[in-house]
Amino acid sequence: MIMNSIDETNSYSPLGAGGNNIDKTQYNSSGLGRKGSLFLFKTAFKSLIGNGLKTWLNVSVLSVSFVLIVLLQGLLKGWSEQAVEDTVRWEIADGQYWQEGYDPYDPFSLDSSAVAIPAELQEDLNLHNIEPVLVSQASIYPGGRMMGVLLRGIRPDQKLLKIPAELLKANEGETEIPVILGAYMARQAGLKLNDITTLRWRDKNGTFEAADIRVVGIFKTSVPSVDNGSLWIPLDKLQSMTLRENAAHLLIKSPEIEAKQVAGWNFKSVEDLTASTMLLVETKSMGTSLLYVIFLLLAMLAIFDTQTLSIFRRQREIGTLVAMGMTPRQVMWHFTLEGTFNSLLSFVVGAIWGTPLLWYMVNKGITFNIDASEIGVAMGDTMYASVTPGLVFATMLFIIVITAGVSYLPARKIAKMNPTEAIRGKAI
Repeated sequence: MIMNSIDETNSYSPLGAGGNNIDKTQYNSSGLGRKGSLFLFKTAFKSLIGNGLKTWLNVSVLSVSFVLIVLLQGLLKGWSEQAVEDTVRWEIADGQYWQEGYDPYDPFSLDSSAVAIPAELQEDLNLHNIEPVLVSQASIYPGGRMMGVLLRGIRPDQKLLKIPAELLKANEGETEIPVILGAYMARQAGLKLNDITTLRWRDKNGTFEAADIRVVGIFKTSVPSVDNGSLWIPLDKLQSMTLRENAAHLLIKSPEIEAKQVAGWNFKSVEDLTASTMLLVETKSMGTSLLYVIFLLLAMLAIFDTQTLSIFRRQREIGTLVAMGMTPRQVMWHFTLEGTFNSLLSFVVGAIWGTPLLWYMVNKGITFNIDASEIGVAMGDTMYASVTPGLVFATMLFIIVITAGVSYLPARKIAKMNPTEAIRGKAI
């Protein structure tokens, strides 16, 4: 009876003295003002540190989850940025015009979609603000074996793409057709610089022709569609070989000019042409999310168990605090804060050991011992993380909210405690 009376009247409080003479300005509607809130923070932090090894085990696991989330998200973000940048530099520039019948995944569309370059783009073509590309099927015979390839015609003096097309400028007196190819394609075909092999193709009338080609350049790229199965030759030579004068399948646009509507041609923006890459990154992001969700669950389970055990073992302390004037709601927030401080400590611990790791991944990256072309995605040999303050703070906020929620769940039982029973240690 006495304890209940004390609890209802709040005549005693660890936050002040003098019973009814307590300074009311220091209290808010829930019984605690600025000093009271500070008291809760201090006591919650001291109680957390007082748990000793259990606290630091929870903090360690939570710091691993924190750094892991930032690192994985940073790697995926860095991969997507690098993939888009490489694709733009090697293949897209500022977008492409596709002939309306052209389908890069349908080889039967190549014959019907090779049409004359539209007259309205001729001026930009002469100024090298538009670069045409002609595509044709062919076969080569390296080492006496047949291998299907795509011939891609491009002007040797183009400047929009990183492809070293200037190597295609044929020297006078050479009878072989100059070609350049990617490093992965060179390995697949067993070709080296200055190797000569036979090329067989078919012109627009269906007549098969053959000639010797010479490898005048081998380049390394992280964009598989530029490398895999492709031979790059001078545009005018390919047009002459296939009897398709002034024809092209796609037109690459410079960022110096605006896209325009052209009859018979569909413009594809950078976003359109990199949509598949971004979708792949998004899919991978969802897959890796499972990994750090497991780490978070382990940390949250440990915090939940610690808080539940702490409330069970500290019933007398809880009853005493309530008897001294703290409401059950305030004690509940005390234990919620105590659990939430795990996340704040984990950020400090994670910053100590995670900052050097993240710095290394941002500046040095992680190198793979495989060629990106082998897995069919635009990815460099070295992947760099892209860690931004927004990513770090968003991850911190996410972990704080989850930790606070997990800490609040066992603390709800305090609101139902009877102070008298709590002091006797029999409230739960």
